[in-house]
Amino acid sequence: MWGTKTLSVSCAAVETNRPVPREAVLIVNAHSRRGEALFHDAKTKLEEAGIRLIAAHPVKKPRDLNGTVKRAVLEGAPMVIVGGGDGSLSSTVDDVVGRDCVFALLPLGTANSFARTLGIPLDLDGAINVIATGQRRRIDLGIINGDYFANCAAMGLSPMIGEGIPHKLKRYLGRVGYLMWALWCFIRFRPFRLTVNDGEKKRQLWVTEVRIANGRYHGGVELIEGADIESGEIVVQAVTGRSSLRLAWDWFAKYFKLPRREAVAEEFHGARIEIDTRPRQKISIDGEVLAKTPAVAEVAHRAIEVVVPRT
Repeated sequence: MWGTKTLSVSCAAVETNRPVPREAVLIVNAHSRRGEALFHDAKTKLEEAGIRLIAAHPVKKPRDLNGTVKRAVLEGAPMVIVGGGDGSLSSTVDDVVGRDCVFALLPLGTANSFARTLGIPLDLDGAINVIATGQRRRIDLGIINGDYFANCAAMGLSPMIGEGIPHKLKRYLGRVGYLMWALWCFIRFRPFRLTVNDGEKKRQLWVTEVRIANGRYHGGVELIEGADIESGEIVVQAVTGRSSLRLAWDWFAKYFKLPRREAVAEEFHGARIEIDTRPRQKISIDGEVLAKTPAVAEVAHRAIEVVVPRT
């Protein structure tokens, strides 16, 4: 029945060596920072690249995005091409789980962490070229409290940034706007207590940020190098300690790939990890605040097929 959550999908269900479909439905979040401006360009260039568009929808109300994708999948679209930021992509992957429908993406957001994880170019022409010439790849999805997500969820500073950032600041200044708002939130931020249970051991520690990762990127930066979208494991990475300066160092060191960039972080790996905090924390899922602790983080192994660059 539609809406049932499944923790794994047999890799034999769909052969990943099948060609990428040449017919698709294009659905663009026209509310995203670049979505409205690039919708018509994307439509024209996809058709020029040999992709026949069954339908094309510029969705101006974010709440209508899921319904539009769901209808396309239920009506038998062999591929859906979703354009938008990480939040748009993450919220729509649910609709292709368990369906013989390929998920392709146009990274039109600010951080574009999911596209970075998949190796997809961040420019429109490059992303369209991947759809036209790339290959199918079956990947894992993360799950938090029963909700699928594509790339990374976080507790701590990230939800403060994602929930409160003014839309115009994000829309017009992009990553610079994110940085300005992040500095403001950093001043007001406080550390918290984390409890992690991976089924074998239970740990309690002070932390300044927690990342629940299916992919390697968060906020456009490669922060979780131990995560792999085909591993069958979810990764919980905690920036330990009570000093906010440790969090600043973690971001700085990983952004510049310094040798000791893992010095203040601890990781937990598993197919299912229970997480709790004191005080209770909001959880941003691919940039959108959608959950709170306590939470159960799981992996849906080989849950969907996506289009990636040919190797």
